[in-house]
Amino acid sequence: MNTFRKARLCWSVSQMAVRHYGKVERFMWCKKDYTGVPNAVFKDFNEIPVIGLGTWSPKGQVTAAVKVAIDAGYRHIDCAYVYQNEDEVGEGIQAKIAEGVVKREELFITSKLWNTFHRPDLVRTAVENTLSALKLKYLDLYLIHWPMAYKEGCELFPVDKSGNTLYSPVDYVDTWKAMEKLVEDGLVKSIGVSNFNRKQIERVLAVAKIPPATNQIECHPYLTQKKLIDFCKYKDIAITAYSPLGSPNRPWAKEGDPVILEEPKIKELAEKKKKTPGQILIRYQIQRTNIVIPKSVTKERIESNFQVFDFELTPEEIAVIESFECNGRLVPLLKEAGTHKYYPFHDEY
Repeated sequence: MNTFRKARLCWSVSQMAVRHYGKVERFMWCKKDYTGVPNAVFKDFNEIPVIGLGTWSPKGQVTAAVKVAIDAGYRHIDCAYVYQNEDEVGEGIQAKIAEGVVKREELFITSKLWNTFHRPDLVRTAVENTLSALKLKYLDLYLIHWPMAYKEGCELFPVDKSGNTLYSPVDYVDTWKAMEKLVEDGLVKSIGVSNFNRKQIERVLAVAKIPPATNQIECHPYLTQKKLIDFCKYKDIAITAYSPLGSPNRPWAKEGDPVILEEPKIKELAEKKKKTPGQILIRYQIQRTNIVIPKSVTKERIESNFQVFDFELTPEEIAVIESFECNGRLVPLLKEAGTHKYYPFHDEY
């Protein structure tokens, strides 16, 4: 059986056992005899590599990171308008295409609609801006970044004179209908959501002609998201895990905040497996049949994060990793966003 077909078949088998969380049969394709990087298959039958490069990084570092990633074998790059570095991502992609390292059709490029573009008449403008920055004709996946709409305009985080976030009354359900039009027009292949809770996904599904392909959510051992993940997969919505390493370099981190990469039990497990703590945490997401997008701008870490297909975690080791669960959300967006009626994190999941 060729590598591509084996990846697709075995990923589909693992999806069927999604409610038997942690059982070995869910990740049989991850055994050591596997030699390639598998693709997940969305409900719309489009395919996405299960590991990608996250690009939420400072400008000036991203072009080189994208080049390193593509050279290392990554074919999935995760972007967002709000990162304000899509031009650098595009430069890295175009450089590798020009070198003959990769073809456009071999890449899977994701971006996200920012909160100030939720108004339906702005959605197409937003994706066209992203495509222009990336120097691409289409996206493989486009996500609504957050369910909350902000006041339309040039400011990414509009505020009033008191510093309070200015909102827009747009309902994300109406935004979704405009997202569907992008698929019809050939600007994007698949569409999905990010940071949506169960009720919000149910509202989208109630009106959707095209259901969300994925829900991209924060997910790591401090925040395992079991209930939301099981709900999404029951609805045939794939999970993409961001901040799988606990976002140790987040700008708002305080001294003394826990760091999952430094937890003694994680380091012990890594030493036992002769792997890095980062590889352990990435592998953990893959064995949950989650797509995972670790970010880095360091050559050694980008390459290391990709080397996660030559070992497996036992159910007992997964239990150790999950013992850190504490509903520890590290990326809450802005505190005042919690006053928005569509802020997603007030519900249990």
